[in-house]
Amino acid sequence: MYTTSCIFGSIKQTESGTHFIFKSIAIHLSLTGSKSKEKHNLFFFFLTMAGGLLWVVCPKGNATALLSLIPRTGKNPKMKPLKGISTVSSAVANPARSSEERVYDVVLKQAALVKQQRGGKGLDLEKRDGKNDGFSDWGVLNEAYDRCGEVCAEYAKTFYLGTLLMTPERRRAVWAIYVWCRRTDELVDGPNASHITPRALDRWEKRLGDLFEGRPYDMLDAALSDTVSKYPVDIQPFKDMIEGMRLDLRKSRYMNFDELYLYCYYVAGTVGLMSVPVMGIAPESKASVESVYNAALDLGIANQLTNILRDVGEDARRGRVYLPQDELARFGLSDDDIFRGQVTDRWRSFMKDQIKRARMFFDEAEKGVSELNSASRWPVWASLLLYRQILDAIEENDYNNFSRRAYVGKVKKFASLPVAYGRALVGTSKLI
Repeated sequence: MYTTSCIFGSIKQTESGTHFIFKSIAIHLSLTGSKSKEKHNLFFFFLTMAGGLLWVVCPKGNATALLSLIPRTGKNPKMKPLKGISTVSSAVANPARSSEERVYDVVLKQAALVKQQRGGKGLDLEKRDGKNDGFSDWGVLNEAYDRCGEVCAEYAKTFYLGTLLMTPERRRAVWAIYVWCRRTDELVDGPNASHITPRALDRWEKRLGDLFEGRPYDMLDAALSDTVSKYPVDIQPFKDMIEGMRLDLRKSRYMNFDELYLYCYYVAGTVGLMSVPVMGIAPESKASVESVYNAALDLGIANQLTNILRDVGEDARRGRVYLPQDELARFGLSDDDIFRGQVTDRWRSFMKDQIKRARMFFDEAEKGVSELNSASRWPVWASLLLYRQILDAIEENDYNNFSRRAYVGKVKKFASLPVAYGRALVGTSKLI
């Protein structure tokens, strides 16, 4: 269990426009659970932060930003080598297909679906016309969405408050996605987690397929079934998240970064791919749909790597090591060193290398922030900059992530806001 603190302000709307008075109110978000659950909640937490910050400068109804919408540049996006592992993993035999290549196949599929819906343009991602044929009773659907909102309000209060700043359609869709992710997490980290078997996850995946076909099992499924009928959302990221749950049942070590990358995609990148179609990109942006999805992955991987580096001690106490085994060995380290929790020169060198790679992923994500809708740039920049500072905090703690938790203080959080605002003033980039 851990608690993350963030600063939000109280809101006051005047007749002349939307203005706000910050009163330095600290809102604490308590997150509990496995590494996969932590990532899902953190993703939605930063969506909330983005929404809250957006109110400061944008008219009511424009808070539709999401962290995942940070495109890579390039007219023809191609596969890139895994960041920061050219020397680290050079001794490891390359698999027939790397994890990044496998994930990129999913990206291409998502992009193709969006392009098909938008007549090949694929950038202004608005909701589809039409209804879920399996649920024409809109009274039932409204009740289903309301119940999803109640679940969000009960289990993710800060996230829920942020969703209230969105347009009703997008708000409801994000609620439905969040609830499905939470229910999936509960299978391996809830009260009955000790009784969950791979067969139970197989049944959950079959149920997922049914709801995508318009045959939801219950009310909460009905909300997601309706959402995926309105937006160009593909089933694969949802199935991949279930695969991440399977990993949590059977795996507590990762031999190399290729394995860890795939895990990070399962528990982090998938949430971005699910959510991108529900959000929007600047109409004037010339970025490709592929670059948007690629950047969603970059940011998800960056955040998950940051989580892992921050929580080394906490994970070790649960018997888990989310660090590449071959890279530990390269620096003369092993699991025993992690369980001892001693900060040595070898550990410092290892951590410097890991932090460098995480920052490379953040760098890739940053390149495309200006492709976002103008109403979205500031909150996205603020969220990204704030989360990236956790890496700085690890360094300030002399790389002691065994017994000291790295966090960004309130003063630094507030200081990041004008920096983010300045960067947000830049329009759509020329990095095409």
